[in-house]
Amino acid sequence: GSQAEVVIEARRAASLVGATPMDRPEDIEVNKVTNTVFVALTKNSRRSAENVDAANPRIRNRHGHVMEIVPANGTDHAATSSRWSLLLLAGDPADAATKAQYHPGVSSKGWLSNPDNFTVDPKGRLWISTDGANDFGYADGLWATDVVGQGRALTKHFFSCPVGGELTGPTFTPDGTTLFCSVQHPGDTGDDSSFVTPATRWPDFKDGIPPRPSVIAIRTTSGKPIG
Repeated sequence: GSQAEVVIEARRAASLVGATPMDRPEDIEVNKVTNTVFVALTKNSRRSAENVDAANPRIRNRHGHVMEIVPANGTDHAATSSRWSLLLLAGDPADAATKAQYHPGVSSKGWLSNPDNFTVDPKGRLWISTDGANDFGYADGLWATDVVGQGRALTKHFFSCPVGGELTGPTFTPDGTTLFCSVQHPGDTGDDSSFVTPATRWPDFKDGIPPRPSVIAIRTTSGKPIG
């Protein structure tokens, strides 16, 4: 086939050359501070015991995980080889059945499920938005963590979506003072939510106005960098 066919059918082309099938990669983000790449693996509830591997270590992976890729020579991402490690295995660490893995100091409110989108702030910290936590009775939202030093994988909860919503596209301004986020499909809770009686009327909260996807900008009252 042509190069165009390889690009269009990238997943099938990868399978032909023996690439590792991953658990629904949703975002790939370069951390320019650490010169590493982070991959969001949202979930894969269909992974069987026969298909478990080092990069995707859980069967029926309902919570997802985050991978970090490091160039073999430390700088060149175009090199033919690289190293990788798992930053975290998502899910509730208090539930042994999830086999979740974080920094041991993560709090009962600091863990996450279904990592979906990333951004990196000017200090190199990773910000993780989620898509799917609603399935477990929790709101989707945004979590932040250091990726180097003693705070690596110590995720902390920063923003919680309105009921039924999903957070996407977090992006910082270059100076780190403003964080833009997109809230998708607020009120999407299934059959109990309708246009007439939605589960929420975010962001207007006015009778007769349905919930609306929106882009929000978050700033500190002091105007200093966030975090």
